[in-house]
Amino acid sequence: MIRVLIADDQAMVRQGFGALLAAQPDLLVVGDAADGAQAVAAARHLDPDVVLMDVRMPVMDGLEATRKLLGDRSTQRPRVLILTTFDLDDYVYEALRAGASGFLLKDAPAADLVQAVRVVAAGDALLAPGVTRRLIAEFAARPDRRRPRPTDLAGLTPRETEVLRLIARGRNNAEIAGDLVVAEQTVKTHVGRILAKLGLRDRAQAVVLAYETGLVAAGE
Repeated sequence: MIRVLIADDQAMVRQGFGALLAAQPDLLVVGDAADGAQAVAAARHLDPDVVLMDVRMPVMDGLEATRKLLGDRSTQRPRVLILTTFDLDDYVYEALRAGASGFLLKDAPAADLVQAVRVVAAGDALLAPGVTRRLIAEFAARPDRRRPRPTDLAGLTPRETEVLRLIARGRNNAEIAGDLVVAEQTVKTHVGRILAKLGLRDRAQAVVLAYETGLVAAGE
């Protein structure tokens, strides 16, 4: 069973998402929270596999809650799936940088929400929707002196750099294997090495870094 915690300041949203997810045979809603502070406390107590995290909440927003949850190495860190009504939101971008595994619009079809929970619970990043890549590209294009430099990728081999570029374009392992004419297991090995060398948690952070360093540009 995939244990899910729902964090949203609107009771109707929590109830609606809760009913939808609870109806799935492989999902268990272990609790909910009305703000980020409650979400952090509940996650530490209930040990969910996935937290559905609203971006804009009182007391503590979803960004700060995500940072606290994913920065706490003393406990098992859940996967965080960001929910928002906005398709471009600074908070969402920063949450991805903080380690969130993906983001989904609240008006997405019910089937997409259910699938998104399963995807991030399995350890993958929710990168398929084009809006996620647009969001990353939009904010990565803004000048920011704190952003990583291209030299931060210098430790990657040419093949690893190529794999990272394909990850940033939203390709999954099977697609990358087809593009490069290699075995899918070989791609998995490359991905693991890329994440380890760059100190990244998952593919979502890899995509962010690829845009920020200029390896991939918006519109490519």
